[in-house]
Amino acid sequence: MIRTEGIVLKEIRYKDTSKILSVYTRKYGKIGVMARGAYRPKSQIIANTQAFSYNEYQLHRGKSFFYLNQADIIESFYSIREKIERVSFGYYLLELIDKSMPEEQENNKIFDLLIKGLTILSELDKGYFKFITAYELKFISFLGYKPYLNKCVLCGKTNINNLKFSISEGGIICNSCFSFNSSSINIDKEILEGMNSLLYSPLEDVNKVIISKESLYKLHEIMVQYILYNIDRQKFNSLSLINSLDKEFI
Repeated sequence: MIRTEGIVLKEIRYKDTSKILSVYTRKYGKIGVMARGAYRPKSQIIANTQAFSYNEYQLHRGKSFFYLNQADIIESFYSIREKIERVSFGYYLLELIDKSMPEEQENNKIFDLLIKGLTILSELDKGYFKFITAYELKFISFLGYKPYLNKCVLCGKTNINNLKFSISEGGIICNSCFSFNSSSINIDKEILEGMNSLLYSPLEDVNKVIISKESLYKLHEIMVQYILYNIDRQKFNSLSLINSLDKEFI
């Protein structure tokens, strides 16, 4: 029998009344949890088994799953569901964890980042792309792939005029090294400065970072490619919902 905090990443119906949950826990990382009877009309664990729900769980380990014995809600993050923008970006936060983290690998920095991200998102009414890009930069850094932004990742040159970002090398490269990595993406000083500011600013203060919308959208696209490359995935399904939103209002 174990006790741990956990956040529901996704839920799948199992038979008539049960759910199989993907839960990201503080002590045990990502685990599969069988929640028996979660779909029963008078079930006491309905709220504890919904996506975004943050709970204190009591579980026991079976052969294929952990089994849910008891759950006490810490935060439902219900307000995320009140706005289409919040829920769209919220599902992306959950999918980042679900697709990036291996089973049962503890990472307290990632767990705390997810809690903080959901807390801020639950009250956010604007600046969603600035928030999510800062989150992506912090997330990939906590996974161990912090981008090199102060010098050429290949030769160490610091005074670089024509900037490029290499997805495969994980940082900026200079003109001289471009021939060794011709797939690099052109960026400018505004994007580089924005990347540095968003990476090192507290998540709750990222709206203070000054960067144009055009540069921000390009930076977000770079970070998506960079994360997918490092976790060896092809796409994030939740981004299709984000891309369907009107950028003028987010």
